[in-house]
Amino acid sequence: MKSPFSRSSTPSSSPMRYTPPSSPIHCTLSDSLVEENVEMAEAIIAKWDPTNCSGVSKISMLFRDNRYEAKQFLSSIKNLQAAMHYYIKGDHHSDKLKRAQRLMQTAMKRLERELRDILSTNKEYLDPESISNQSPMTSMMASPNVQGNNYDNESDQEEEFRFLTGPESSPSMQSEEDRTSSIAMTDLKAIADCMTAAGYGMECVKIYKIVRKSIVDEALYRHGVVRSMSTSEIQKMEWEALEGKIRSWLRAVKFSVRTIFYGERILCDHVFSSSPLIRQSCFNEITQEAALALFGFPERVAKCKKLSAEKMFQTLDMYEAIANLWPEIESIVFSDESASAVRSQAVNSLNKLGDAARSMLANFESAIEKDSSKFLVPGGGLHPLTRYVMNYITFLADYTEILSDIIPEWPVKAQPHLPELYFSVNHESYSSVISARIAWIVLLMMCKLDRKAELYKDPALSYFFLANNLQYVVSKVQQSNLKDLLGNDWIAQHESKVKQYVASYERIGWRMVIESLPPPPAAAAPCSTSADSKGDLHLNGAVREGFRRFNFEFELAYQKQLKWVVPDQKMRNSIKVSLSGKLMPAYTALYEAHGACRMRDANSSRESVVKFSPEVLGKYLSELFLDSGGSIGSTTSSNSHSSSMSGAASPESGFGRSGGQD
Repeated sequence: MKSPFSRSSTPSSSPMRYTPPSSPIHCTLSDSLVEENVEMAEAIIAKWDPTNCSGVSKISMLFRDNRYEAKQFLSSIKNLQAAMHYYIKGDHHSDKLKRAQRLMQTAMKRLERELRDILSTNKEYLDPESISNQSPMTSMMASPNVQGNNYDNESDQEEEFRFLTGPESSPSMQSEEDRTSSIAMTDLKAIADCMTAAGYGMECVKIYKIVRKSIVDEALYRHGVVRSMSTSEIQKMEWEALEGKIRSWLRAVKFSVRTIFYGERILCDHVFSSSPLIRQSCFNEITQEAALALFGFPERVAKCKKLSAEKMFQTLDMYEAIANLWPEIESIVFSDESASAVRSQAVNSLNKLGDAARSMLANFESAIEKDSSKFLVPGGGLHPLTRYVMNYITFLADYTEILSDIIPEWPVKAQPHLPELYFSVNHESYSSVISARIAWIVLLMMCKLDRKAELYKDPALSYFFLANNLQYVVSKVQQSNLKDLLGNDWIAQHESKVKQYVASYERIGWRMVIESLPPPPAAAAPCSTSADSKGDLHLNGAVREGFRRFNFEFELAYQKQLKWVVPDQKMRNSIKVSLSGKLMPAYTALYEAHGACRMRDANSSRESVVKFSPEVLGKYLSELFLDSGGSIGSTTSSNSHSSSMSGAASPESGFGRSGGQD
């Protein structure tokens, strides 16, 4: 393909360079009129000759200090081109043609200097952020091919200003910064159009590219984008340092695409609107190196061997950032064919991040399946596995849309060490592949917890442990995006299972206490007592033995369960209410039936057969499941106790968007 910067060849006998206009100018001018135009052009070009050390050009800049003459200067170049075309039709070797060519070279040197000055002195007004923030400028993306130098008259300049800032704008309505930026862009476009038409597009682009590339690179550096690190360098980094690099990249990538690259695209499209090839090539040369470094970083991170399951969320964050920006990358900022390498790099990073995420999720599930720890949580509280898994999948639920792109259709395969019932789940009942995958992970975990519950020697404590852990699972689902994934039916099913566990615990753990209560006497039955020599009343045998048995069984159950904990306050209160309902009515009726008696053992004046009033019994029940460290006879109020939950939330804290959580 012919370079967009190449010039048409001049005759071999002429050392000068000249490109005739794309549309031939019909030679209708007389020799005298052509000569007059050359004389006029020579006057203003000589005045602004950059090699003239004593002239005005030494201390002044044409476009900055004398805009009226800038207009004349560009007009004279157009007339000079017409004259050269006229001369070349007649005699390629004429002195007049050589003179015009020398003037054109001098004029181009002046424009090169002017171009460099405008780019350099207006950096703060032409930085990509300022340009991209002028929202009406997005119209340039749809209509970049505005032709002409816009210096033919004042109305053209006004029209150019409105094009830059919006149809409803006028110079008086704009801020000084916006007006300065618009004027600078107008000047740059006029110079670029003039130099390109004269065959000096290569010189123009070279200056533009050098200055603008430094501005873009500086802007990216300020926002944390550094030159690409190799995969080996990333492999050697400590995770904390690499995590910091990832956070910096996440902050920078959106700003880079939507502000820095986009702003540069707007400016480049406008300045070189007369030549699509130059526009595309110039933008690509300015941004490609930085863009490849920006989009190459996630791919190198994804190849890192230190990516354990806890690093999943940083991986998903990077995937999400590129995926969200992809429409702008593909269709606006890097849409040209010359930017295909940047698009390919972004796609490669997405693919590698997806591969890494799938691998980490598989490793996470495998770690649950392979867990064989025999750690028993004191008091039947929350197991570390429960907290870790639920925190993990709670954060996963925040990435549902991204995971839907990453996780393929996934059939559940039976594992020989898992109960068959875990494979009878109808995964088609879930709303998505992600929902089924999350439900499967919960099943894996609950299977492991079933095995751990069997390690408790006390069956009541086994059910107590399962109730605590499943209640935690249900609560995490209800309080997070997991609720939308798993659905109300799933929640209702598992809430019912929690109630079954609690009922089993109560039946086994309190059966002997409940059975020890003798039936209350009939309302008309007399108190079963006898009087001693002092007139004191004593309980008779059956009732006395009934109280003794209750005292023994209650103390035994109470002391055993005093260290058991229920972290979930709602479930804790529910269990206490249930136990009170089973014990208190029968005990209160029995107590009230014998309330008139001193209730002392006939053989002892020290020990009370009836140890608990209903109020005291209720107080002891209220002290359960708080790990209070109290005992029978303690007067410590239950309000002074604090709950104790075993296990950590996760082996590594701080994963996910919001950090670790209970």
